[in-house]
Amino acid sequence: MAHIIVVGNEKGGAGKSTVSMHVATALARLGHRVNTLDLDLRQRSLGRHAENRRIFLEKSGLTLPSARCHDLPEIDAATLRPGENIYDHRLSTAISQLEKDSDFILIDCPGSHTRLSQVAHSLADTLITPLNDSFIDFDLLAHIDDAGEKILAPSVYAEMVWNARQLRAQAGLKPIDWVVMRNRVGTQRMVNKEKMERAVKMLAQRVGFRIAPGFSERVIFRELFPRGLTLLDLKDIGVKQLNISNVAARQELRDMMKALRLPGVDVKF
Repeated sequence: MAHIIVVGNEKGGAGKSTVSMHVATALARLGHRVNTLDLDLRQRSLGRHAENRRIFLEKSGLTLPSARCHDLPEIDAATLRPGENIYDHRLSTAISQLEKDSDFILIDCPGSHTRLSQVAHSLADTLITPLNDSFIDFDLLAHIDDAGEKILAPSVYAEMVWNARQLRAQAGLKPIDWVVMRNRVGTQRMVNKEKMERAVKMLAQRVGFRIAPGFSERVIFRELFPRGLTLLDLKDIGVKQLNISNVAARQELRDMMKALRLPGVDVKF
């Protein structure tokens, strides 16, 4: 069976699509069969990245390892029984169609609470939650006291993950491996950074997730998007020497992939 990776966080701008693009491409370059679904049916950042990549490679005459991005299949509403949700069927049909030709299926969720996102979380073998280094973003995971020192209660997103875990347990499936990925962490030693680090560690123990390193804020991600490229493609398109920022970003990706501990993945790049 394919291993399902869900990249989710109800907060927009957390870096979900950037993480999705790089994880999917990294797995493809490591020789795995990777198919992706973009559940943000309006913005479609992951889907647009895949389209940009296809067009760029065709124009350039290049062949690079790539994940394949798919749209959700259409379902005839007349075939549904009373009370059945059409989005549930669209997602389950997509998964069943892709499983036979996938080592990994990566699902990129929208930055909002939707039925599709909710169902996708219950399908996750690995759940990646990118989190900006900000208490504004942290508030979606848990409420914290005004000093930023004490967790008061899990918040709406953590509760959704808990519900997804309950559904998997009831279905006899293995538990979700939840990985919270800290993005855009500053390099300087700052009070907010230290408080965030302590808060994330406290919450990890309380609700049960692992902590992984993410990406720093870098212009290169925005520059590569129109061509559908990632950090791992630069040398293949003729960039002979990476600058310091690009080398550091590749190392961040390497550390990220190792921290995910995906089954059968030997991180060599």
